[in-house]
Amino acid sequence: MLNDFYKQFKSGTDIRGVASEGVEGQSVNLTDDAVAHMADGFVLWLSKKVNKPCDSLTISVGRDSRISGPHIMEITTKRFKACGAKVLCCGLASTPSMFMTTVDLNCDGALQITASHHPFNRNGLKFFTREGGLEGSDIEEILTYAQENEHPQEKDGGTITDIDYMSDYAKGLCEKIKKEVNAEDYDHPLKGFKIVVDAGNGAGGFYADKVLSVLGADTEGSRYLDPDGMFPNHVPNPEDATAMASICEAVRESNADLGVIFDTDVDRGGAVDSKGNEINRNRLVAVAAAIALEGNDGGTIVTDSITSSGLKDFIENTLGGNHYRYRRGYKNVIDKALELNAQGINCPLAIETSGHAAMRENYFLDDGAYLCTKIIIKMAQLRKEGKDLDELTSALKEPVESKEIRFRITEKDFRACGEKIITDLTEYAEKQDGWQVADDNREGIRVSFGKGNGDGWFLLRLSVHDPIMPLNIESDSKGGVDLIYNQLFEFLKTTDGLEI
Repeated sequence: MLNDFYKQFKSGTDIRGVASEGVEGQSVNLTDDAVAHMADGFVLWLSKKVNKPCDSLTISVGRDSRISGPHIMEITTKRFKACGAKVLCCGLASTPSMFMTTVDLNCDGALQITASHHPFNRNGLKFFTREGGLEGSDIEEILTYAQENEHPQEKDGGTITDIDYMSDYAKGLCEKIKKEVNAEDYDHPLKGFKIVVDAGNGAGGFYADKVLSVLGADTEGSRYLDPDGMFPNHVPNPEDATAMASICEAVRESNADLGVIFDTDVDRGGAVDSKGNEINRNRLVAVAAAIALEGNDGGTIVTDSITSSGLKDFIENTLGGNHYRYRRGYKNVIDKALELNAQGINCPLAIETSGHAAMRENYFLDDGAYLCTKIIIKMAQLRKEGKDLDELTSALKEPVESKEIRFRITEKDFRACGEKIITDLTEYAEKQDGWQVADDNREGIRVSFGKGNGDGWFLLRLSVHDPIMPLNIESDSKGGVDLIYNQLFEFLKTTDGLEI
């Protein structure tokens, strides 16, 4: 059982904490000692996982651009070396590339120092083996080793070697584009394309220089490619409205064929087509599904729970696939896709509306650069046919209105409180005229409403990690969101423990 100090670092399948001063009311808890203990805990866990002595392990370490990254990298690499391990120091790197070191470089484990899109003062540790990212139970075991002050035996013979793996990773993306586009000028398949990148001062700037430009694309007009861990321009997050407005503006100003945007550590991506359509959220899922279902007729696409009814119709009736709505959390959708494939169900894609997209052909690794690479390949292929990228999703019906409200749970046992609210609401909904409880929902409660009664749906669920109940509402009619919310509010005002 984790104590309160170490419990605070567990964020689903990652470790996260405050690593730098600078935000009022947030003192540093990811201290040097805590990081060192966690690094030792990972060595103990990994040694047991791969059944190797600690001094026989090979571990890669990378980081995103945030300001505490170099210091945490120094601590962790020294701890790994102290137990006799061979350490490959990759410097500034994307999270997906660190997983790929377990494939290409035969590393037993990998560590990425990142806190994704969180503010500059936060940082964290994300671990991989050849099987993929760790589960929540694995993180708890690592933190337990740290809490109990358990350390691997120190041994001589450990080494730290600086390597430039990101260049090799980028070359792999280049080769994929060359092969799949198969242009007349084979080595420059993107010649004649204008593609701009917004890296948000994270780790994604390499994509413009080491992928697009190399392949002949004009990337002038790209933004915020230089790493800056203070993120002075906007939050590096494809879900953020300001970030998406930035890449949209870059596309317009440059008259680009496509714009791509990444989060800080490049495990998520989004795009904007030449007409200014955001390829984000439901549209991103639709594009990725259209690509993934090529050669996978009737395949199943696993998504998170908040995808729209129009997306389900597009996947099933336009693309001929099956849509499997699952729980929020990118690891949840990936694990479900792995499970379905193990059962013999053809499932080529797991994707969350946040921009996490994991394709079976790419080890079910959520990789924003790989996703954008697939989109660029499809754009180039369509151009050969005289078509534009937006034609791929022309049949996608998008809601007229949408809204998200996040209710705070005030009870100490927030999970029990949230689960009771969902149970009570389910019973309530089943008794209401015109409320149709979805039979394909696997998180919280989803209810649909017909025309004249809201013409849409709501989903109320419990947050994966926080004492929050997010409510998502979509409607195909103007004023429908308010109509649905007002009906739901009659129930919400009777609940205990929910701040409404």
